[in-house]
Amino acid sequence: MKNLLSPRQAEVLAQLAQGRALLAFDFDGTLAPIVPARHTAALRATTRRLFERVCLLFPTAVISGRGRGDVRARLGPAKVKYVIGNHGLERGGESARGRALLDPARVGLRALVERMAGLELEDKGYSLAIHYRSAARKTLARQAIAHVLGGLAKPVRSIPGKCVVNVLPKNGAHKGDALLELRAKVRAEVALYVGDDLNDEDVFRLGRPGELVTVRVGRDSRSAASFFLENQRAVDALLRKLIELRSSG
Repeated sequence: MKNLLSPRQAEVLAQLAQGRALLAFDFDGTLAPIVPARHTAALRATTRRLFERVCLLFPTAVISGRGRGDVRARLGPAKVKYVIGNHGLERGGESARGRALLDPARVGLRALVERMAGLELEDKGYSLAIHYRSAARKTLARQAIAHVLGGLAKPVRSIPGKCVVNVLPKNGAHKGDALLELRAKVRAEVALYVGDDLNDEDVFRLGRPGELVTVRVGRDSRSAASFFLENQRAVDALLRKLIELRSSG
């Protein structure tokens, strides 16, 4: 992985700024810092101002694990062209069938929450998230969640996160599918995607050098991303640089 903000990567940023590019971002841990209480997640004031400017200069997307309405409400006045929720599943106009696919998992996880303290089930319709940040024994909590999900008659896809396990339909669309669809829709020559967690690996694993610029917040040798930013605050530096290059181009 290479640091995208290194002087050695100046040409990569220049090509993004000068070409027909789509910019796409995760929300939690990327545009907004991770917080203990997910309901309080928000853009810092500086990020908000920079992101508003970026949205005026580029076609921009936010692809989040949150519900679409939830994440849109947290973006403030920024004119984001596309907002996609539920890990790429919720793009608008989805049928009720998508929700029903997770009914067995809902039942099993609700029962687990009732008998194990410190767990919380977040039902986002098209995906579920079971949080265990408040569990006294986190390893035991993870094992219990895995046991419930592994015992379902219809398999689901589970993606671990930061004190959370995300639960999705087994063969449903993911963030990578959503990004490729948007790239084609806006006829972008290249798409930038910035994310910080395991569910963002669905984008990172696409590869496609020359077509996608994949960036992980925080360096991790296990990630398939081509580039990294040192930390979440470095997202502001990236936004600032893209504005500067686009405005002077």
